Amino acid sequence: MLYDTSRAGNADEHWFDREWWAQRGQVRAAEEGRGGSVFIHADGRRLVLRHYRRGGWMAAVRRDRYRWHDAESTRSFHEWHLLYLMRRVALPVPVPIAACYRRVGRSYRADLLTEQIPNVSSLAACIRAGAVPLTDWVAIGRCLRRFHDEGVCHADLNAHNLLLGEGQEVWLLDFDRARLRRPGMWCDTNLVRLRRSLEKISDRLPAEHFSDADWASMLNAYFASAVPAAA
Repeated sequence: MLYDTSRAGNADEHWFDREWWAQRGQVRAAEEGRGGSVFIHADGRRLVLRHYRRGGWMAAVRRDRYRWHDAESTRSFHEWHLLYLMRRVALPVPVPIAACYRRVGRSYRADLLTEQIPNVSSLAACIRAGAVPLTDWVAIGRCLRRFHDEGVCHADLNAHNLLLGEGQEVWLLDFDRARLRRPGMWCDTNLVRLRRSLEKISDRLPAEHFSDADWASMLNAYFASAVPAAA
């Protein structure tokens, strides 16, 4: 188990057991799908407990088991450390609380506990609800540029992992398999992946829900906010 003593000084293994929280009536909502997140309200705090699950065809074979190498290579420890580093440079990501893994022979299962970001909706939900304001697209472009300038390569950048809050606040989630790299062509690949996600979501929606003009506004803000290269 790994945790921030300033935020989880009394953490124990029960914190990673959704049934333990449920028996206390502290589970407030759940999201199905990869990651299996459970939302918890306890002692005045709002937390998100995420159990790591595989996606694609491997989900049917291994489901929630990963090959063991060492503790620091586990999905949960890696993401916890990355979130901690990103918070230190003021990137808008969830606050990491605790992480754990349970080794079983040559494989392991893993969980991550973070603070819930209040009063936000995913970009995907916002697009389904209607047209997203131009100011939000500009904020998204600026936000993504900050991550890329810090070398954060998100492994699955999509409209579900981008959250929009009040006052053009933008947050980024799900850093499973993310890593730090020198800025390069992978930045463009990230953006292409996001574009595909947006097109998939808006495919059968009215044109005003997502347009080429929205994407252009996002890109313009992304490139305009680049950090100047050092002389």
